[in-house]
Amino acid sequence: MNHSMLDISDDVQVALNQGQPVVALESTIISHGMPYPKNVETALEVEKAVRERGAIPATIAIIDGRLKVGLSKKSIEVLGKAGKEVVKVSRRDMPFVVTAGRHGSTTVAATMIIAQMAGIKVFATGGIGGVHRGAGETFDISADLQELAQTNVAVVCAGIKSILDLGLTLEYLETHGVPVIGYQCDTLPAFYARESDFGLEYRLDSPAEIANALKTKWALGLNGGAVIANPIPEAFAMDSKVIDEAIEKALRDAEKHKITGKASTPYLLAKVCELTGGESLDANIELVINNARLAADIAISM
Repeated sequence: MNHSMLDISDDVQVALNQGQPVVALESTIISHGMPYPKNVETALEVEKAVRERGAIPATIAIIDGRLKVGLSKKSIEVLGKAGKEVVKVSRRDMPFVVTAGRHGSTTVAATMIIAQMAGIKVFATGGIGGVHRGAGETFDISADLQELAQTNVAVVCAGIKSILDLGLTLEYLETHGVPVIGYQCDTLPAFYARESDFGLEYRLDSPAEIANALKTKWALGLNGGAVIANPIPEAFAMDSKVIDEAIEKALRDAEKHKITGKASTPYLLAKVCELTGGESLDANIELVINNARLAADIAISM
């Protein structure tokens, strides 16, 4: 798509022009998901994993008010060093960050929007946002879910972030017609853990099957994305009891310090990392790389 506010890097543009597989990657994980320099190292490692699989990575962000599809190492370094000083951008924030000429790290929702502008159909991330615990009182529901309901980009993830209410998030996705596909699994992965108590309607066991299902969905005129739930590799999965205890403690701390809105997810993830002695950060890195590989395989199959 030719858009006056959109800049596509040369390698991504060539790939799109030639019909080569491209995988979108988000940038919130760089500025808000991990400390420097681990965030920059991980972003480059994820890009490398996509390339090694035979696809072209397209990390997405807003730089100096421009929508960027495909970041230079310099831009990744800028976002990584600036950290939480960079605006965390979802759909509602985009016009303000662009108008002000600022840097912005894109959430799942904003990355999907920009990927669709560029014509990219497959996107890899860690985990999607969802319905926050206690949403019955707070109404705190991630904009990621509404984006999945309307934007034609498939999101490969390790399930829903386990700091959230998994059951209510699945219900929301079902209501809005967003399919959740288990890749070689029958239950929803719980981000740090490979399984949860929630079964999935659809299991597909190969990237080709997933690619065919996505192509059929969009050929039928069924707008919206899909969630491809890819369990964290077994070697890096965490004990459910350990992670659940850390999450409960982090949630109590967030409530005590009145952390709400888009600040809550980075706070909770950082707190869980602290409480698990860094084990959750290591798991997070491995699951993102694993998702990037699967996304590349799906993009190639498409």
